[in-house]
Amino acid sequence: MKAKRSNEGYLFLDHRDSPGLPDALTHATGPELPLGIGRGLFEAPTITCSHCQAIVIVNPLRNRDRGYCSKCDHYVCDTCNAIRIANGGACKTFNQIIAEVQEAAAQSESIKEL
Repeated sequence: MKAKRSNEGYLFLDHRDSPGLPDALTHATGPELPLGIGRGLFEAPTITCSHCQAIVIVNPLRNRDRGYCSKCDHYVCDTCNAIRIANGGACKTFNQIIAEVQEAAAQSESIKEL
């Protein structure tokens, strides 16, 4: 059985030999990022949302649970988790969306040929 954490990535920021990034810039990039991420050394695991392919930095100070879809067996970002819950737990992965778009394009192309 594969562990959920086996899908994690890794973020390593090393600003020990530079003035670093101001908190305003890092906050504009991602408001959920911890303060001081742009100065010194920062290491954190990352996850990729299986529903939208967004890369999420796992905040070690987060208290609430991460969104998890048991149907595709992956963690999902907060936005996709809210959509999933609002739709009654429906799972639609990024790969499924791509397949649907490709199928629709192929059908539209075949209709044009007729």
